[in-house]
Amino acid sequence: METNTLCNRHIGPDENDVKKMLEKIGVHSLDELINQVIPADIRLKEPIELPEPLTEYAYSKHMAELAAKNKLYATYIGMGWYNTITPAVIQRNVFENPVWYTSYTPYQAEISQGRLEALMNFQTAVCDLTGMPLANSSLLDEATAAAEAVTMMHGLRPRDQQKNNANVVLVDEKIFPQTLAVMQTRALPQGIELRVGQYTSFEFTPDVFACVIQYPNADGSVEDYRELTAQAHAANCKVAVAADILSLALLTPPGEWDADVVFGSTQRLGVPLFYGGPSAAYFATRDEYKRNVPGRIIGWSKDKYGKPCFRMALQTREQHIKREKATSNICTAQALLATMAGFYTVYHGEEGVKSIARKIHATTVSLDKALQALGYKQLNKAYFDTLRIALPQEVSTQHLQSVALSKEVNLRYFDNGDVGVSIDETTDVCALNTLISVFAMAANRTTESIQPVNGACVIPDTLQRKSSFLMHPVFRSYHTETEMMRYIKRLDRKDISLAHSMISLGSCTMKLNAASEMLPLSRPEFGGMHPLVPADQAQGYLEMIQNLGQYLQRITGFAGVSFQPNSGAAGEYTGLMVIRSFLTSIGQGHRDKVLIPASAHGTNPASAVQAGFNVVICACDEQGNVDMDDLRNKAEANRNELAALMITYPSTHGIFETSIREICELIHSCGAQVYMDGANMNAQVGLTNPGFIGADVCHLNLHKTFCIPHGGGGPGAGPICVAAHLVPFLPSHPHFADNSTANVLHAADGVHAGVNDLPLHTVAASPYGSAGILPVTYGYIRMMGAAGLTAATRAAILNANYLAACLRDTYGIVYRGATGFVGHEMILECRNIHQETGITENDIAKRLMDYGYHAPTLSFPVHGTLMVEPTESESLAELDNFVEVMLSIWQEIEEVKNGTASKEDNVLINAPHPEYEAVADNWEHSYGRQKAVYPTENVRNNKFWINVARVDNTLGDRKLLPTLYGVSQL
Repeated sequence: METNTLCNRHIGPDENDVKKMLEKIGVHSLDELINQVIPADIRLKEPIELPEPLTEYAYSKHMAELAAKNKLYATYIGMGWYNTITPAVIQRNVFENPVWYTSYTPYQAEISQGRLEALMNFQTAVCDLTGMPLANSSLLDEATAAAEAVTMMHGLRPRDQQKNNANVVLVDEKIFPQTLAVMQTRALPQGIELRVGQYTSFEFTPDVFACVIQYPNADGSVEDYRELTAQAHAANCKVAVAADILSLALLTPPGEWDADVVFGSTQRLGVPLFYGGPSAAYFATRDEYKRNVPGRIIGWSKDKYGKPCFRMALQTREQHIKREKATSNICTAQALLATMAGFYTVYHGEEGVKSIARKIHATTVSLDKALQALGYKQLNKAYFDTLRIALPQEVSTQHLQSVALSKEVNLRYFDNGDVGVSIDETTDVCALNTLISVFAMAANRTTESIQPVNGACVIPDTLQRKSSFLMHPVFRSYHTETEMMRYIKRLDRKDISLAHSMISLGSCTMKLNAASEMLPLSRPEFGGMHPLVPADQAQGYLEMIQNLGQYLQRITGFAGVSFQPNSGAAGEYTGLMVIRSFLTSIGQGHRDKVLIPASAHGTNPASAVQAGFNVVICACDEQGNVDMDDLRNKAEANRNELAALMITYPSTHGIFETSIREICELIHSCGAQVYMDGANMNAQVGLTNPGFIGADVCHLNLHKTFCIPHGGGGPGAGPICVAAHLVPFLPSHPHFADNSTANVLHAADGVHAGVNDLPLHTVAASPYGSAGILPVTYGYIRMMGAAGLTAATRAAILNANYLAACLRDTYGIVYRGATGFVGHEMILECRNIHQETGITENDIAKRLMDYGYHAPTLSFPVHGTLMVEPTESESLAELDNFVEVMLSIWQEIEEVKNGTASKEDNVLINAPHPEYEAVADNWEHSYGRQKAVYPTENVRNNKFWINVARVDNTLGDRKLLPTLYGVSQL
């Protein structure tokens, strides 16, 4: 084996393994298998054009060279992004720890108690700081959280407002531009009007249902919104507040002045800047809105023996269940970053967070006084960390900027010539005096060094926080590094991740996140970059992004790409908005229907509704393919209104449909576009691609196919790739409007007249979305090369078909392709088991935990089944161990079936068996302890001890308790 190439480290089976696996599958060669699986008419004729692969060592040098092109200046731009100090104990033990970053979304509560507790810490901290009773466990970013707030408030309109079609939201003009831009993009297809103006002039007319304000506002001014809130509520309108989470340690929290929704970013709670993302947004609201909140909520429950435990609550709100009626299309959020922010509050506690906030504020006050002494006018009467400065007549903005850059300082420059300065946690005495010297030199004045005035405060007493926060013992117990390290370790021991065993979740592609891909993320040159710095300071980032964009275009067969969508669901929405804009530009804006197969991910219909489309579901046939007769009939019936088809390929059923090209041609013949969901791109790369097949747009789940880790439910990245005719409609950004892809490419495009008259489509706060994790995908492609990527796809298909061959005679495979093979995943049949024994697919999933495995995808896309995707990264040894486990469970099912085991008391319905039960003096089951917890030799050698018994889902939904304090109410 070539030991210095990532390809051989990334792909599990070696040459000898492949021979054994092919024999089991019943084919003579891997080529034969691929030819059987993928239709010949969509196979690429030439390899992808990519650079030759780098060794892991060469890649580390290459990333060091790119990092050196990023210039880290002292940046005081603010506007939603602030430098912060990530505690080393959190960076080392969470951010760089594969137990945390390779775990999956905690649907299976029994093997997720560690990260569920970490996310509960986050929710509790958010509730405490905002003064609200309920918070979710993160959203994508502050701007999308704002848009979600508007959507939720729209859905909560009382009957009279719905009857009168109240559709106006008042938005204060002092809101961050990127937040307003995303709100405008999202409001347009939903028929919501944003009326922007001064909050002091808001008129709550009958057509208004809500208002959105910022605290402190975009200038940094702290305003008193209590009178406004009372006026809004008197008019039966709701109030949403974008609040700086750290400022709330000193400012009266919005919950105390009766806000309905509070949202924002937790980036400054120890999460690096990452050139704009990823970081965790927060969303807090009233308890009565719990069933309308977007995203995921962690709540308390009990296990079957009464032990308190955590679980994801109210999951019936999610897209996979409610589909087009879901509260939001949000799927992946920012769990890893929320975990880090939550640990930041645990590590610092109330006094630590207050101390950080006070230091920032005192430094800002000291700067304010120094600048006024130099002749500058500061415009904010009350502020937390941000000054807006009017320059003296003799000082020009250009001269000040020149001086600042010479001192390696970035400031914010307003259109009218004012200058903004936002102080952060990293601003020490030296940095403060450098800042003062910049303004002194620009005014041709001299100044002496100063010390910040401890305790200095300009926040009016009426706006100062009086209430305590972070009072739970968890925030008061772990303030030494030793205790914090051990607390983090206690939590990670409760969770199954890829560091322990294969996670075979179908349609989730839980593959290797190689250490060599991850290491650059810890470099300060990538972590410390503000997204709005001048381009010449971010050349390393921009070079990487440009190259990665070209690689993804070649891999997908498309002409353009946008990295702005920061999740797969956001990518779906963005792709549909691109289609919407294109159709509008050619006079076809009336097309408002989207065809979606019944087997599609639940985010597909949810995204379509969010983009303003009506969903038409088309059936699947008995083989799991799109029912062509039904598709033709519905396409023809809706020909004049049809905007697009959303289709996953290979299908969510795990097969390559042979009619895919015919499907694309049919949709195009109706004047509509084909949106290909990229969730299963791991079975396409190097062998076929969406552009070659005939699609017009696709999104890519970089956290699936392209190795970005799942992080327990985020971060994700969902860039979209589009055909040439859609390139002018890719997302833009208000901070770079003149240089946006859309505007630049349109200049030479005479076909789509009037495109620049369309509003900018901004779908994320940051211009490049989750730019900070793009080095993972970039590294995967650079170190694998074209041949390695293709080999990975072939291995993914091989591994899936090997498992299918091993399990077909017991469980059975629900769907196979036209030639009898599966793609990169398969659906195991469990419905007959239930009919014959009463054992459910959920019982099998829970029993797998006793064997040290995370459950496959449960009851999706077919109810009563398990969907398995092994990925290419698993070795034959791991696959064989999984097969042994599944067959052992099959034997346990047979024991129930033939009466050897009791239907009322067996290892399956009682699974999982927690450690505390196994070691208890009392054992009341009809089977022994060894059968329960040590069923095979491999388990005995590598036991994963489970912390809780089966969790009571009904209790957790019936009684939502979303903070740490809630345990007393169980």
